[in-house]
Amino acid sequence: MKKRFTTEPILVTPDLDRKMRMEMDVLDYAIEEVLSIECSDGWWGSVAYLSKSLNKTERNYKIHDKKTLVIIRGFQNWRYLLNLSLRSGQIIKT
Repeated sequence: MKKRFTTEPILVTPDLDRKMRMEMDVLDYAIEEVLSIECSDGWWGSVAYLSKSLNKTERNYKIHDKKTLVIIRGFQNWRYLLNLSLRSGQIIKT
C-alpha cells in the first residue's frame, strides 16, 4: 500500500481540454463534492474534493432543497475551472 500511495497521483492536474464531471452527495449534516476529469485511458481522475458541514439552518432544509444547495455550491466552488473548460461535462448526484 505504501508503494501505491507514493507512486500514483492521488489528485490529477486539471486539463481543460478533457471532459469534466462533478459528483456530489448530500447527507443530513454535510455535503460532499468531487470534481474529476476523464484521463486518456478512460479512467476518471479526481481534481478536487470538498466536504462541508451544513449549518443549523441548512440541516433543516427538505432533501430536494439540500440537493439544490449542493449543486449551487459545486458550481460556485469550481466555476473558474468549469468556465474555462473547452469540453462538455456532466453532473452526477448520488
